[in-house]
Amino acid sequence: MSSNPTVLVGGQLKRWRVVMVAIGVLGYGLDQWTKAEAVARLDPYDPPSWFGGFLTLRLIRNPGAAFSMGSTATVLISLFAIAMLIAVCVWGVPRARHRWSLIACGMLIAGVCGNLTDRIFRAPGPLRGHVVDFMSLPHFAVFNVADIFITSTAILVVVVAVFGHHEDDAG
Repeated sequence: MSSNPTVLVGGQLKRWRVVMVAIGVLGYGLDQWTKAEAVARLDPYDPPSWFGGFLTLRLIRNPGAAFSMGSTATVLISLFAIAMLIAVCVWGVPRARHRWSLIACGMLIAGVCGNLTDRIFRAPGPLRGHVVDFMSLPHFAVFNVADIFITSTAILVVVVAVFGHHEDDAG
């Protein structure tokens, strides 16, 4: 047993890796399902609003990254996403030994795979595909579920870096 109670070992590590895979698969599935529904059901010229206009379902196709930055660098963004996915799977996951690190890996994999799928399979073509975004908040960019996973991962990493891995029960 490890002297650090927050470090996962043996069966605990295996269980949390299963959780990580589940987060990645379910998050990816949710992203792809919501994008398919958005494309099938939303009229880009008549976006519905909910909660008094707080959430608008505004269908757009984004060639760039967050906040539509890099809209002329779609291939470069796609290659960066592939490199990030490889880095997380080859370097990050094998080194993750804390539940929050594994959760972050699963969330990041879900988000990167979700947007990368669009970049590979959507028009105008492989590595140049535009990402389907459809959720809009006042004074904020239009985004999707994959973006939520990527942003949540960044927040989780910062919180864990600042406050550490304080876990009473690593199992």
